[in-house]
Amino acid sequence: MEYLGYFASIIIGISLGLIGGGGSILTIPILVYLFKVNPEQATSYSLFIVGLTALFGSYSHYKMGNLKLKSALYFAIPSVISILIIREVIFPQIASTLFSIASYSVSKDFLIMIVFSILMITAAISMIKKNQPEIKSCETNYIQLSLIGFIVGIVTGFLGAGGGFLIIPALLFFANLPMKQAVGTSLLIITINSSIGFGGDLYIGTPINYTFLLGVSGMALLGMFIGSQLSKKIDGTKLKPLFGWFVLVMGFYIITKEVLF
Repeated sequence: MEYLGYFASIIIGISLGLIGGGGSILTIPILVYLFKVNPEQATSYSLFIVGLTALFGSYSHYKMGNLKLKSALYFAIPSVISILIIREVIFPQIASTLFSIASYSVSKDFLIMIVFSILMITAAISMIKKNQPEIKSCETNYIQLSLIGFIVGIVTGFLGAGGGFLIIPALLFFANLPMKQAVGTSLLIITINSSIGFGGDLYIGTPINYTFLLGVSGMALLGMFIGSQLSKKIDGTKLKPLFGWFVLVMGFYIITKEVLF
């Protein structure tokens, strides 16, 4: 099962390199179900893996001039605040067992996986839908951009997910960025958010298996390189809906597994 996990880690990178996002949504399920990492620990590992792959992706966009630092900072600073509140204050206070009814109990790990499956389904729907024409507002709205940044930080802090499917539309509408700049800037935001979140975990003493973490991250980066090469020959946008259906099925699988088994 562990070998399958490393292979799946390559798939994460390929999807990121080929379709420009979405692959990171599979990080938590791979860590939990293939590597048998407990969900709470998996959120920390996911922050590192997602942040590292986003860093390499954002560097590529930097070379192409697709990063808008001002928009990134207006979005990322509120995100960082909410991430730190969630991971350093709220998350540690959540009891391992939330409540029990007769012989049935709801645990913290169960809550993480259920909320994450809902996030997967939401992200999948956004990938399946046909691309809508870019909508521009009259002027950049930094207040709303920062507000959404704070909300995305809550998602990242609780689930260890990048939240690109929320960040990109916000940058398109509230920061008036064209799609390529929105994608590049979103990767920079994800890098900042994930790095701060993981750094906060280190600060409070979260145990980390670095050998394992670097191994999985290395496979994801290998996959990203492969995906980047494939993207020169394959139109990744045409594969995005298909990948979205896969993520959708996985989301419902997680709900079924956690509730019934």
